[in-house]
Amino acid sequence: MPVALLALAIGAFGIGTTEFVMMGVLPQAAADFGVSIPSAGHLISAYALGVVVGAPLLTAAAVRLPRKTMLLAMMGLFVAGNTLFVLSPSHELGVLFRFVAGLPHGAFFGAGAVVAASLVDRGAKAKAVSMMFMGLTLANVVGVPLGTLLGQQFGWRATFAVVALIGVVALVAVMKLVPHQGAPAGASLRGEVAAFRKPQVWLALAIVTFGMGGGFACLSYVTPMMTDVAGFDPATVTLLLSLAGVGMTLGNVLGGRLADRNPTPALCGALAGLAVVLALFTVTAGSKIGATITIFLVGLTSFMVGPILQARVMEKAGGSPSLVSAAIQSAFNIANSIGAYLGGVVIAGGLGLVSPNVVGALLAALGLSLAVVAALTERREKAATVPSAAAEDIAPAEQPALV
Repeated sequence: MPVALLALAIGAFGIGTTEFVMMGVLPQAAADFGVSIPSAGHLISAYALGVVVGAPLLTAAAVRLPRKTMLLAMMGLFVAGNTLFVLSPSHELGVLFRFVAGLPHGAFFGAGAVVAASLVDRGAKAKAVSMMFMGLTLANVVGVPLGTLLGQQFGWRATFAVVALIGVVALVAVMKLVPHQGAPAGASLRGEVAAFRKPQVWLALAIVTFGMGGGFACLSYVTPMMTDVAGFDPATVTLLLSLAGVGMTLGNVLGGRLADRNPTPALCGALAGLAVVLALFTVTAGSKIGATITIFLVGLTSFMVGPILQARVMEKAGGSPSLVSAAIQSAFNIANSIGAYLGGVVIAGGLGLVSPNVVGALLAALGLSLAVVAALTERREKAATVPSAAAEDIAPAEQPALV
């Protein structure tokens, strides 16, 4: 694999860490700003809102820029947002700067996925994309636990100062390792927007939203499940989250490999597996061994979906992949919000701490249904084009001879 993928993975690692480590240092940030935990939670939602807003807007604004320039600009904004967050004197400004830090998230991954796919042959594109996203999954294995520990020892500002430093390393790595590719040929905002006229693009975005929303319904509440239901000591939860992160990393790699071979069965299999695993978690959550195995499988199956759909949506977009690729990241964060919200609704409704797994299983099943619809639609489209192509081939032979 090209060494340029390492630069993209470093950037993904920094972005993944800043997105998820806030959950680990939220008590420290709340105490420092003098606000309640729920109010401090706005620091999480502000980042997610920045991703949803920034992914399409920044990608559209920079559609004619060379993609390496785009990557450098997004990583520069990432460093600036996190540095300003470290220096925030108040909770209100902290929320604003978390929003700024989230703006480049989707645009970086959108451009990075296109660059990664362009560096390899056709049969290895999804694998290359998954190598970039490995940085995101490794953030859950290494970045979040270490960032949480650093925040507990030295304060949350130290954690995000290190995150900003990782961004600087990624900036230099992109500058040195990613080849210059020139401006995208024929790129235009109209062409990028036109890709959204294709039903398969919208189906892919919907599959991400609901399918991965199932995984997030579980993962958002996995800590109280592990402590209050499975009976683990709170100090052990960090290790369990790291285990889920290992599952995410393996799922990401496996999904990338399968997507290059036979993407549709791989996508359906991953979503079906996620639905089954989440349904089983309602039973295994009461056992320490069962819960440990199941949380690993949740990470594995849920993150198989990402690289498959990232590669699929770029293929369906044709020559205008940047905006739809960035939109996948918006859908990913909407999935996070939907899963967490619905999981909280059923808990608040008195259905118990394992009830988010039921919600997750239903969302994954809905994602599977959409994947089946996408597969059937694609099959019909191919069947419709084959006869017309065949008719064009034989038409000349059927023309009457001129006398």
